[in-house]
Amino acid sequence: MTKLPARLLIVDDIHPVFAEKLTAKNIAFDYLPSIGKEEALQIIPRYNGLVIRSKFKVDAAFMDAAPQLTFIARGGAGMDNIDEAHATKKGIALLNAPEGNRNAVGEHMVGMLLGLMNNLYRGNAEIRNGLWLREANRGLELAGRTVALIGYGNNGGAMARKLAGFDVKVIAYDKYKTGFSDEYATEATMEEVVQQADVVSLHIPLTADSRGMVDAAYLARFHKPIFFLNGARGEIVQIPALLAALDEGRVLGAAFDVLPIEKFPVLAEQSWFEPLMAHERVALSPHVAGWSVESYFKIADVLVEKIIAHLAAEASAT
Repeated sequence: MTKLPARLLIVDDIHPVFAEKLTAKNIAFDYLPSIGKEEALQIIPRYNGLVIRSKFKVDAAFMDAAPQLTFIARGGAGMDNIDEAHATKKGIALLNAPEGNRNAVGEHMVGMLLGLMNNLYRGNAEIRNGLWLREANRGLELAGRTVALIGYGNNGGAMARKLAGFDVKVIAYDKYKTGFSDEYATEATMEEVVQQADVVSLHIPLTADSRGMVDAAYLARFHKPIFFLNGARGEIVQIPALLAALDEGRVLGAAFDVLPIEKFPVLAEQSWFEPLMAHERVALSPHVAGWSVESYFKIADVLVEKIIAHLAAEASAT
């Protein structure tokens, strides 16, 4: 079977199932995971589809250089590295795969929470340094507490399902929808969240409204000391405000899979970096909550099926 001219440009690493399914459907593509933005900019006019994870920002100028571009597919959940408004203006469809990594995110964030509440990170470090401090590492049980999820989409829903066996009350606030209560979580207002929460976990996209949302005023609203988790986007949280809340006892512990600035050396240059690293009640992971061995496959599998469906719809419309 003869392949059509190349239509998809893939600029990031993705599981081989992606290419296998495209090939099976006779959809032509160029897989160039080592390419940079400038190189991609030179060749994007040839393509009507772009597949990317987080390699570079797909801004207005990039889209304007691609007159044939009809869709952009992101191998992940968030779309904050793509100018969504400009894509909408140009009629470019946006596809993503939040279904592919939601399970991984839910498991990872519950794991970080349990590690914080049971002093596993501190205890591990102490034993490695010759300290055996049982009383100082007495943990707190999750059962009987209220976990508040900020955002109840794919990732928030997955975390609620993971919490189902812990005898906790799960409430969820979502600015963008209502009527979503289910067997795993009860819809709540933000006022109910600040009154009831023992644990707060972020599951929202990065938008103009959410950027820097968690500041001193936000944290001061909570009626009880909380454990705080961020597996969403780093830019949502103002780290100095969070550190101050930790020092004041308003936050009992904080887990971050994401930070406002990621990767070295620029991360180490931030004024808040050293205080964050030194805090014994902070747990960190390198933006891998949604990047399990299994999700590597599932993200690719979900996304390629969406692309196949999109191209089929395009073909039937012409």
